[in-house]
Amino acid sequence: MKHINIRNKVAAAVLASTMLLTACDKKVLDVGPYASIPFESAFSTPAQVELSMNGVYDAGQSGFYSGGAVRGYPFGAANIEQGDMRGEDMLNQALFYQITYEATYNSGTLNNNFMFFTLYNMINKANLMVEGSRFAGTNTIITDAAAKQYEAEARFLRAMAHHELVINFARPYADGNGAQKGIIYRDFPITDPASIEAARSLTRETVAQNYTKILADLDFAETNLPATGAAGNAIANGFTGTYRATKAAAIALKMRVKMHMRDWAGVITEGNKLVPAAAPFVSPIGGWALTSTPEGPFANNLSTESIFSIRNNATDNPGVNGALAPMYGNPNLGGRGLVRVSPVIWSDADWKCSDLRRENGKMVDVITNTSGAITAVFSKKYRDITNSSDAAPQIRYAEVLLTLAEAEARQNGLTQRAVDLMNAVRNRSVLAGDERYTLASFADAKALITAILKERRIEFLAEGKRWGDIHRLALDADFAPIAGGGIPSKYGTGASVTGRMNCAGGVTLTRAVPAIPYSDFRFIWPIPLDETQQNPNFEQNPNY
Repeated sequence: MKHINIRNKVAAAVLASTMLLTACDKKVLDVGPYASIPFESAFSTPAQVELSMNGVYDAGQSGFYSGGAVRGYPFGAANIEQGDMRGEDMLNQALFYQITYEATYNSGTLNNNFMFFTLYNMINKANLMVEGSRFAGTNTIITDAAAKQYEAEARFLRAMAHHELVINFARPYADGNGAQKGIIYRDFPITDPASIEAARSLTRETVAQNYTKILADLDFAETNLPATGAAGNAIANGFTGTYRATKAAAIALKMRVKMHMRDWAGVITEGNKLVPAAAPFVSPIGGWALTSTPEGPFANNLSTESIFSIRNNATDNPGVNGALAPMYGNPNLGGRGLVRVSPVIWSDADWKCSDLRRENGKMVDVITNTSGAITAVFSKKYRDITNSSDAAPQIRYAEVLLTLAEAEARQNGLTQRAVDLMNAVRNRSVLAGDERYTLASFADAKALITAILKERRIEFLAEGKRWGDIHRLALDADFAPIAGGGIPSKYGTGASVTGRMNCAGGVTLTRAVPAIPYSDFRFIWPIPLDETQQNPNFEQNPNY
């Protein structure tokens, strides 16, 4: 009888992480060096198969952390918070995220280590689900169609996790057209000593090889996922599919991956599946569409715009030290305010003062002193400070539109379609009396792409997307965030912003956290020391 084995050391989380696919396990189980449950039992009934699938999503929502804490690793909150802290548009207020913000991490630092471990833990559960769904289908426990849907969900999640590993622990595709060292792509489950040794024998592939496998998983997912809902999806309210992978989610993630590959034609091919030729833009697959206001996806986590999010609720969330609303929330309203809006983006004159994404009380909380000067700005995208039930947004229809707009401009130049796609996102936030973009607003395609990239920074502020753009644009001759590539300089940790938050621009910012050139080893995270010690084949990134 085949068994699923469980090891008890966090240090071994990558090679032999928790294998029990239930929705309730939150950490590596302390059950001795090995404990096992029959593989067949985990996939013996349709209900058990569904429970196992929930376990893969749960691994994405609330992976383990030091001491058994739950802090939303890897996708429940942590990838958003860490993605923001690796960029310059959100301000680190205290010690909590200082290591990430100031790039003082090393191979033993907890934040980057647990991102690595929990991503591979999620991947291992996804691999078990792939094998288990095939077993259940072959043995007629579930239908063949249901088995393929479950496998597609698991492979979508596996692809998303591997891509997160690539953009954090490997150089971008643009560096040598994918020739740099990527990560180890694990596509089989680790269930016993033999599979542990098989995993240890693997070495780091190239970034290009990683992307080939990611896209293969997403192609399978697109083919076998439903347009809305999913196998066994019990969500009865809201826009079904938000918390489960769908065909549109797989296509949108392919768009993101191909954007990192600079495959503009590929992005357009995928994007045209989700975006009609002319406005109003409503996806022909799944009916996804922008909400009428920019706060729509956050006022309602099950909105038509929220293609894929990780679910949190009052009884299952990343806790006070990880949940989104406490971390980003106004302390005057019960939040901790550790991640605040930086004057770097707030005082950018390209972001119009009247833009609804600046709207106090709806999209942000603006705090002023008795003289009326702004002393802090907090995002209000995450609102449930008491229960921490805000979903962690991973893919919105706004991203689909802006990604397609950029690819269109890159591939075809200054076109009406590129302008229209950007305007679909921008115009819902810009008041009628303010400037509306037309073709005549831009001298050339470069000016249009610059505007699209700025729109991404504004639209996805406080959603963790900034790091992905810094990573993929690092070597872009025209659009690198800093000359020569690298991580931009940042406002100082906890520094006063009084007198520096002016929506009209024109202020001088002292960026106390220096830029990190692309050539610096700190541009990417180190492989955890625990991993390289136990698995010498997982080669460390240079200079760590």
